[in-house]
Amino acid sequence: MAEREPIKFKVFIRGTIQQVWRELTKTGEPQQCFFNNMLHTTGLKVGAPIRMRSINGKYTAVVGDVLEFDPPHRYVTSFRFTNYDDPVCKVVHELKEVSGGVEYTLTVENCPAGTKTERDMRQGGALITNTLKSMVETGRPSFGTRMLFILFKLLGPFTPKRCRSEHWPL
Repeated sequence: MAEREPIKFKVFIRGTIQQVWRELTKTGEPQQCFFNNMLHTTGLKVGAPIRMRSINGKYTAVVGDVLEFDPPHRYVTSFRFTNYDDPVCKVVHELKEVSGGVEYTLTVENCPAGTKTERDMRQGGALITNTLKSMVETGRPSFGTRMLFILFKLLGPFTPKRCRSEHWPL
């Protein structure tokens, strides 16, 4: 499969770099900017595994490893959706302090063209960046995003068996 140029999303967030960093790296509570999943890891350090799991812990949507960790400016992981057999790609989170806030850039690298992962990342990247902005600036996701979370919860029982967390231990 051919590889395309990196997929990039950028947003200005009125808040501190620490607030944005916390939203991207928090564990033990839902990360609304990542589709209300919870980050599970053995520790946020290079080489550590990461899992993005449903709030109830039954399903794992994303698996990867920490590739770079430079708080509060850069966080890079390998990335693979558990429901697809697509190759692993790389997700880069970059934060830059600017006048009045933070410039956040989400970049997806090494994503094979024409894959389901590419499709989902192109569609989901804007929701991720916009929800991150909303969380930092207002403390809650948009109404539409909250409705999407309700839909995800209702559809939980229909999640493919291959996504069950027992198949994706830390």
